Amino acid sequence: MNYKENRPWGNFENLLDEDLCKVKKIIIKSGSAPSYQYHHKREEVWVVIKGEGELKLDDKIHKISKSSIIHVPFKSKHQIRNTGLDELVFIEVQRGSYFGEDDIVRLEDDYGRS
Repeated sequence: MNYKENRPWGNFENLLDEDLCKVKKIIIKSGSAPSYQYHHKREEVWVVIKGEGELKLDDKIHKISKSSIIHVPFKSKHQIRNTGLDELVFIEVQRGSYFGEDDIVRLEDDYGRS
């Protein structure tokens, strides 16, 4: 069974966790967003499969929707926000040397996490 974790903004489910990559299904509730963050040890590719929102990537805002493909390079600041009424769902593929949640460096967070 895949590991699933609830967060204040929605939830994520680990679909694959290997030495070379980690794959997650991420669901963001309407009006919500994970923290504005970056990682030292991984890059990410996101494929939006449902919903619409805004991507903040290195302080620039981009509209995203179903079928958007986003590359988040190592150490790039990033945040995705659900601006629609329905859930925003995307698949995240992480590549790098380490995939632990403790490689998240939060810069801004709607929920007071550091």
